[in-house]
Amino acid sequence: MIWALAGTTAAAALLAASYYFSERVLRIPTHKTEAILAYELERGSVTRERLDALPKEEFAIDSPFGYKLHAWFVPADGGKTGRTVAFVHGVTSSSYGMVKYADLFLRRGFNVVLYDHRRHGRSGGDFTTYGYYEKRDLAAVVDWAYDRFGRDAVVGVFGESMGAATALQFAAMDRRPAFVVADCPYSDLTEQLAYRLKAEFRLPRFPLLPITSLWCKLRAGFFFREVSPARDGAAIAAPVLLIHGREDDYVPPWMSETVYERLTCPKSMYLAPGAAHAESWARGRESYERELDAFLGSLGLLRDEAGDPVEGASEARPGRR
Repeated sequence: MIWALAGTTAAAALLAASYYFSERVLRIPTHKTEAILAYELERGSVTRERLDALPKEEFAIDSPFGYKLHAWFVPADGGKTGRTVAFVHGVTSSSYGMVKYADLFLRRGFNVVLYDHRRHGRSGGDFTTYGYYEKRDLAAVVDWAYDRFGRDAVVGVFGESMGAATALQFAAMDRRPAFVVADCPYSDLTEQLAYRLKAEFRLPRFPLLPITSLWCKLRAGFFFREVSPARDGAAIAAPVLLIHGREDDYVPPWMSETVYERLTCPKSMYLAPGAAHAESWARGRESYERELDAFLGSLGLLRDEAGDPVEGASEARPGRR
């Protein structure tokens, strides 16, 4: 009787704990847009003057899941070009967290589209799903770019952290992106959650993660195992540039290395020395731009001030580690 009661109590505690963790996963607290912008201004990622000077066009995109995605568009060269990059931010952040990267592409003659993930910033949506549904929202953003600039548009995707994992999952199901830049993605959601569970709570993955995954399936429609950029890598056709900070202890760099090994498309990788999570650009801006130029040059997408391709800009170093 006592053992049965103890077993029932332990099972009830496990169910309660796993539900709690499913809530933390699905409804992870997000930062307000104003706080994100204030942080980026304070650290010098962007200036108020530059932000105010950008010819921004705010609009909403319909998600295939019935809510609105808040987005904004900044044209390059007066909007005459169809070369466009969609920016995909990380978890808890918003489109303003990606402004620091926008000028990298505006200066290189690309329009930029920034948007808020589901249940982030000013977008709708009930749950965060780490790319499972977000990749289809990204497809809607890419649809918008092609609708605006026509079928001959060149559309790339740039993601950071969860946005990078989302970009990779999107590219695995959609052949349209001209390229993907993935800055500090996780390789697999189960592995990332197991890593964080051990780092933050000193807990093993079993039995908590499988039951938490089941709760997420019941509540939001996906198992953790269904989110795996590394597993999806073999299906990606677009060229991929992976970037990761060597000192990242939130999403460890071996996760990008795992993705890299699974890719069969044209690929390169840059491990930024001394950089923590999502800090590769901040810790070495010149090196970051050099890697980006080599990648775009290898694809014939780097232009000079006259708009002509830069020949030989790529010492493209495919496969560089």
